[in-house]
Amino acid sequence: MSHAGMRVRTGVLVVGSISAALACASSPTTSSTSGGARSPQGPDTTASTRRRATDTVPGLPPPGFGTLRQEDLSLRLTSSSLQVRAIPLDESIIRLLSPDSYRAMSELKRSKNDAIAAVARRNAVRELSVWYVSFFAVERGETRFSPREFIITNVGRDFRPLDVIPLTPGFGEQRLRQNGRQDALYVFDGQIDIQQPLTISYETARNDDWGGMLPQIERERGAVKSRAAAGRTP
Repeated sequence: MSHAGMRVRTGVLVVGSISAALACASSPTTSSTSGGARSPQGPDTTASTRRRATDTVPGLPPPGFGTLRQEDLSLRLTSSSLQVRAIPLDESIIRLLSPDSYRAMSELKRSKNDAIAAVARRNAVRELSVWYVSFFAVERGETRFSPREFIITNVGRDFRPLDVIPLTPGFGEQRLRQNGRQDALYVFDGQIDIQQPLTISYETARNDDWGGMLPQIERERGAVKSRAAAGRTP
């Protein structure tokens, strides 16, 4: 369940790229620690965060024990002069990432919680599937792109975005300069089943690698549970 009480399933870059996107997004203010006595070594905030996440979200793999890289969960395709990359921000998936990557993805998702909740209200849906999508220019000169042409095919349906939430300035201009990149969160109907094969497409380009990635994801899920049970960090 999201912080707004609504279940939100939540698409691809290295941590540094996500940090750049967060600089453009409206992220929540980090709370300061309260005063008072504290041990010389300070509290074990990492361990307490893991316990809180595990206790409050039963059924999900605990964060902080994954080893996957963001590239391991990336789907990519190239169409004409564009490269498109996407990753699902579903908690059951991103919790399998390495600790730093998970924190970056989770913070990115939280930075747009209000906008995501607004999409749910406008479309009268309770479940959403949120993806982090990036467009890259691969040729010289200016390149146009059409954000709404990114489609996910899954469970026998084509899913078009309910809304697109820009992360980088100028996304709405729908053009890329040489070596440019534009990022956004794509919000889809939550009937997308991320545990089943799916295809992403943009214009005539398609990528259906997700089905082949699912066994690795399932193996990592089991490994995360074993590490957490043994208290072993990656």
